Amino acid sequence: MRNFRFAVLSLLLVTGCQRQGTSSNPSAGGQAGNQTSLTEARRGFQTRLARRESAREPVPAPPPRLFVTVHYDSPAGKLAAYRSPLPQDGKKHPAILWITGGDCNSIDDGVWKEAPPENDQTASAFRKAGVIMMFPSLRGGNDNPGFKEGFLGEVDDVLAAADYLARQAGVDPRRIYLGGHSTGGTLVLLAAECSDRFRAVFSFGPADDVAGYGPEYLPFNTSDRRELELRSPGRWLHSIQSPVFVFEGTQQGNLRSLQAMARSTSNPLAHFHPVRGATHFSILAPTTGLVAAKILKDTGPATNIAFTEEELNRPFAR
Repeated sequence: MRNFRFAVLSLLLVTGCQRQGTSSNPSAGGQAGNQTSLTEARRGFQTRLARRESAREPVPAPPPRLFVTVHYDSPAGKLAAYRSPLPQDGKKHPAILWITGGDCNSIDDGVWKEAPPENDQTASAFRKAGVIMMFPSLRGGNDNPGFKEGFLGEVDDVLAAADYLARQAGVDPRRIYLGGHSTGGTLVLLAAECSDRFRAVFSFGPADDVAGYGPEYLPFNTSDRRELELRSPGRWLHSIQSPVFVFEGTQQGNLRSLQAMARSTSNPLAHFHPVRGATHFSILAPTTGLVAAKILKDTGPATNIAFTEEELNRPFAR
C-alpha cells in the first residue's frame, strides 16, 4: 500500500535533509558566485551510476473515472503516466504535472486512494477543482526503460511529460503548471531551473542539497562533487525562469533548506513561504487546495498567482 510506504520514505528524507540544511557547503547556498545556468552546466555531462536500478513493477490500473494510463516519449523511451480524463466541452483547461514524494520514479494507487487530511499526498485538490492532472512515472520506475539517476535524467523526463500534456485536446498549453512534494519538490525545482516551460511551479518541502538524502535515493557516484552539484537545486536558483513558489511547514520538515535558499538568492521569480503550524505532510491538503483555486483564476496573459502569509497560515492557526 503506497500511502503508508510513501509517508515513511518521505519522513526519512526530511530527517536527512534537516541535518544537511546546516551545512556550509557552497553548493547548498544558491548562487555561490556561479552564474552559469544549470542547463549550461548539465550540457555534455555524463553521470556515473554506481548502481543500475529499475523497479520492474507494473503500473496498477487506475479507476477510469479518475485517471487513464498513458505513455509519453522521453529521452529514456516511452514512460507511463496517469492522466485525468480529458474534458469534452471544447474548452481549453489548465493542467498540472505532479511529482510524488518518496520513490518519485514510480506511480501507483497511492495517487488516488483516500488519505487523512494531515497526510494527504494525493494532491487530489487539483483534480477535484477541475484542473487536468498528470502523474508521470520516470526512467527506471515501474516497468519503464532506463535506470534511476536520482534527480538528473529525471528532469528531462518531466520536461518531456510537459510536452506530451501540452498536445492533449482540452489542455491549454499556456497554462501548464508543475508541482511536487519532498523528493518530487526537489525535482520540480530542478526542472524550473532548466526550463521556462511552466506557467508556475509549486515545490513542497524540497531539499536544497541532495547530499542530505539517504544512499537509496542516490544511485550515482556520490564521491564526485560535480554529480551532487548538478542535482542540488539550491546551487542554481539564479537559473529559475518561471515563477516558483516553495512551501514548507515550520513544525517539522525541510524548513532549513527553504531558509537557506531564501537567503541565498535575489532571483525575483523565486518565492519562499514557511507556513506556521504546518508539518512536511499536513501542509499539503490545505495548501494544494489554495493553489488549485488560484490556478482556476489565473487566466491572463501572464500568471497572477501570489500568496499572502495570512492565507497560507490560516488553516493551521490554533
